[in-house]
Amino acid sequence: MKDLSNYRKSYDKSELLETSIPEDPINLFNRWFHEVEDFGGIEEVNAMTIATIGLDGFPKSRVVLLKKFNEEGFVFYTNYNSEKGKAIINNPNVCLSFFWTSVERQVIIKGIAQKTSESISDTYFHSRPDGSKLGALVSNQSDVIPSRAYLEENLKQLEVNYEGKEIPRPENWGGFIVTPLEIEFWQGRPNRLHDRIRYVAQPDFSWKTDRLSP
Repeated sequence: MKDLSNYRKSYDKSELLETSIPEDPINLFNRWFHEVEDFGGIEEVNAMTIATIGLDGFPKSRVVLLKKFNEEGFVFYTNYNSEKGKAIINNPNVCLSFFWTSVERQVIIKGIAQKTSESISDTYFHSRPDGSKLGALVSNQSDVIPSRAYLEENLKQLEVNYEGKEIPRPENWGGFIVTPLEIEFWQGRPNRLHDRIRYVAQPDFSWKTDRLSP
């Protein structure tokens, strides 16, 4: 067994204080997101982990890409018939998390997922490259398949079928929007005394903030 007890680093790049946070967590998320982009060192700033409760009762996490965020929530796209999609439809309670190592920050979002409108899914789907559109058509995501060649052969056939034609969005492919109930901002600090500020949604649509012990 490999001993990892000496894997340590000091976190000292920034701080998160109550005197510098906005009332709305989406504003803080927006600020952090663009600061990470400007700082660099992360190839896909919009990569996030989504945790769901599967049909088998077990939690499962995987990385997806955030495609839009605003006051209404956080949007990503997937195959609704995938393991992830079925889990969300069965139990819409999910958790999103971002870990931006270059700035020693995490954001953890607890919320409720629901399908976006078909028009939103259509608009995004038709903005994708043709290769990605065909990939959505050819993949029965999460299903067992016989080989890599099986996928590639099906893709070649679709390329022939849709040459010069508009590629339709599959009915089982589209967006989810996660409406946040809690958003926690984590900033690494020295001696493991990290800053943790949690926003909790209130019935009047305001947000309550608390500092959590590290």
